[in-house]
Amino acid sequence: TRSRTDLAHLNPLGSGMRPSVRDGHLPSTTMNLDPMLVAQLLVLGSCTGFLAGLLGIGGGMLIVPFMTLILSARGVESALAVKMAIATSMATIVFTSISSVRAHHRRGAVRWDLVRRIAPGIVIGGLIAGAGAFAALRGTTLALVFAVFVAFSATQMLRNRQPAPSRQMPGTAGSLGAGTLIGFISGLVGAGGGFLVVPALALLGGLPMAVAVGTSLLVIAMKSFAGLAGYLTAVTLDWGLVGLVTAAAVLGSLLGAAISRRVPDKRLRAVFGWFVLAMGVFVLAQEILAL
Repeated sequence: TRSRTDLAHLNPLGSGMRPSVRDGHLPSTTMNLDPMLVAQLLVLGSCTGFLAGLLGIGGGMLIVPFMTLILSARGVESALAVKMAIATSMATIVFTSISSVRAHHRRGAVRWDLVRRIAPGIVIGGLIAGAGAFAALRGTTLALVFAVFVAFSATQMLRNRQPAPSRQMPGTAGSLGAGTLIGFISGLVGAGGGFLVVPALALLGGLPMAVAVGTSLLVIAMKSFAGLAGYLTAVTLDWGLVGLVTAAAVLGSLLGAAISRRVPDKRLRAVFGWFVLAMGVFVLAQEILAL
């Protein structure tokens, strides 16, 4: 199993990264932020934030595969690049989702009562995944889990089945169990959980898509903060890199949230479904080509 000490094996001359040791702690990495890398991070952050505000996803489905490509191109070993990308994703999601929640809340599109019921389970599942399973699994396994679950989520949304008018969210125990499962699965792959929370709220809970999006973002904000603590035990982040992605993502999320209220429910479901399906196929193709 890889740990933070893996970072000491990176080539400081040819990889664009330089190991450092601070106060006797485990090695960390700092990326050389050349203009090309800065441009890549700003574009990635902006797109991630926009889709987060529009679709109620944290953005991990976009950050993880593309950040993995960026890190791998700069000499980071493949399996380690996946784990570093996942940890960076979670740190960015914390700030992006909080920004989007504020915008959706002002329009009354956040169900705080539902969040109180499912959030504890999601936090528990995220902590378990972040502190234990995340560190134990190989990067390839994490990528495959990611691809399978986002593809399943997309399929459910694209079927566009309308829930019965009487459909409601399960009780306290059911919500806790569902939240724990969502938190664990999304925690393994570094996603905020929106690719599971939005379909659950829209299809199982019968919420309008706009409300499902806003409520999902609040759940993501709470869960991601807890999950990040677990990730930091497995890999060290470059906070300069995280800061660039996050700043662009926050601005993009405000634009996405403003547009989401103008998009019809059916079209928003279709956009959500096709986007997460494309991401699942993209990640799966990457893993197949790497075999």
